[in-house]
Amino acid sequence: MTTTLATTVLDLDGPGYENLSRRMHEEQYRLVSVWASEDHRNIRVFSAYMNGVNLVIGRFSVPGTEQTFPSIASLFPAASRMERTIRDLWGWRPANAHDLRPWLDHGLWKHPPLSGESPPASNSPDTPPSADYAFIPVEGVGVHEIPVGPVHAGLIEPGHFRFQVVGEKVLRLEERLGYTHKGIERLWQGSSLEKAIKLAGRISGDTTVGHALAFSRAVESARGHRVPLRGQYLRALLLERERIANHLGDLGALANDAGLGFGLSQFIILKEGFLRQNRTIFGHRLLMDQILPGGVVTNPDPESVATMISEGEALLEQIRVLETIINEHGGLQDRFFGTGILTPEAAQEWGLCGFVGRASGQKTDLRTSCPEPPFDTIAVNRGVDTGGDVRARVAIRFFEVIESLRLQRLILESLPEGAISETTGTTGGEGEGVGLVEGWRGEILCWVHLGEGEKILAAHAHDPSTILWPALEWAVPGNLVADFPLINKSFNLSYSGQDG
Repeated sequence: MTTTLATTVLDLDGPGYENLSRRMHEEQYRLVSVWASEDHRNIRVFSAYMNGVNLVIGRFSVPGTEQTFPSIASLFPAASRMERTIRDLWGWRPANAHDLRPWLDHGLWKHPPLSGESPPASNSPDTPPSADYAFIPVEGVGVHEIPVGPVHAGLIEPGHFRFQVVGEKVLRLEERLGYTHKGIERLWQGSSLEKAIKLAGRISGDTTVGHALAFSRAVESARGHRVPLRGQYLRALLLERERIANHLGDLGALANDAGLGFGLSQFIILKEGFLRQNRTIFGHRLLMDQILPGGVVTNPDPESVATMISEGEALLEQIRVLETIINEHGGLQDRFFGTGILTPEAAQEWGLCGFVGRASGQKTDLRTSCPEPPFDTIAVNRGVDTGGDVRARVAIRFFEVIESLRLQRLILESLPEGAISETTGTTGGEGEGVGLVEGWRGEILCWVHLGEGEKILAAHAHDPSTILWPALEWAVPGNLVADFPLINKSFNLSYSGQDG
C-alpha cells in the first residue's frame, strides 16, 4: 500500500517562523534542511521538518530593512552550519545565533556571491571571512593540537580536521569544509531543465542517481506530472544499484583500515565487476544521466534483465561468505567493536538519517515510511542496530547490500511493460515543488522554483552529509587518533555534497 508524503508549506513572518520551529521540536519532528532563495528580489528562508509521512516546510520572507532571519539552531543544532551557509551566500545574518563564523567562505569572496554586486550593510561581519578559521581550542595540561588536511595522502576530496588531543586520545574534533563548493545554486539559476538535471547528477558523484531523482521528483511535483510505472521501477532499480556499489567499496575500505588487506581486494573486485555491468547495460559506471524529469533514459532488454538477476545471485553468495569472514575475524572485530560510538540519544537529538542513523537506533527510511512504486508492493526490510559503533555501521551496510540485492531481483522479476518516460507536458507559469529520496547515505531533498518555459528560477539540493558531518564530531572524541580513519570511513560522508 502506498503511503503518500503529506507536504505542508507555510508562509510565515519572523515570529511565526520561530514558533513553527518550537512546535516542530515539541512534536519531535526532525530537521531535514534549511536554505534560502531569492523570489522577485525578496530573500526567503526555508526550513523543512519531517515526522513519519509528514513534511512541513516553513518559509519566511526576509524584510529588506532587517537583513536578518531567526536562527533555529538552539532547538535544532544541525541548523547552525546551514544558517552560516545562508549568511556566506546571501549576506543575511541569523539573529541570536551562537556561531557566526563563516562556513563556505574561506576569505576569498569579496561579497556574498548570491546577493548581487555589493554586500548588504549587515554583512559588516562580527567575524569577518578569513583564511584563518577560528577553531575552538581545548585548554589544559598536556593538550596539543593536530591539524589534518585539507589535502590528504589519498585520492579523496579536501577537508580539514582539527584534533585537540591528550596523548593519543582525542578530546575534541572540529571540521572545516567548503573546499569543494561549486556554486550549484548559482549555476541552476536561469538554466534549462536539460542543463539543470545534469548539474543535479554531479552534486556528489557517488550519489548521482539519488540527486537526479530528487531533482526530477521536485520538477514533477511542481508541474503535477506522473511517471510511467515501468519508469518508476527502473528508477528504484538504479537507486538500489547505487546503494550496492557504494557499500561494497566502503566495506572493503573498512576492512583495509582495520588491517585486513584481503577484504579490500575482494570487495574491490566485486565492486569493479558491478560497475562494469552498469557500463554495459546503462552506459555509465556510476549511472550518470540515467534519470530525468518524467522517467529514465535506458530501457534494459530481457537479456540485460536476466544478466542482472544472475549477477545478483552470484554476488549475494560471495557477500555472505565475506560477511562470515569479517564477523569471525577477531582482529577486525576488536577494532570495530566500541569504536566511534554515536549513541541513539545523540542520533535522535541530531535527527540523523540513513544507515548511520539506523546503526544508532533510528528507524528512518523513506522506502518504508513513504513507499513510492515499486516499494508500495515490494516491502523493504529495514535494518536497525543500537550499537552506534563501527561494528554496527558495518553490520547495517552488510544488511543493506543483501537487502538491495533481494530488492533488485524482485524489481526485475516484476518489471511491468510500458513506457519508461513521459514528456513533462505543457509548460505552465511559476511553480514550486519538492522531491525526497532515500539515497544510499540517507534523505536527499531537492526544492525547485520553475518559471515560464521551464527555466529554473531557483533551486536547492540537500545532501544527507550536511546533517551527518556534525555527528562525526560526536563519534570521535574518546577514541585514539589512529582510529579516526576507521571511524571516518564508517561514515564515509560526501564533501562535495555538503559543500554544494
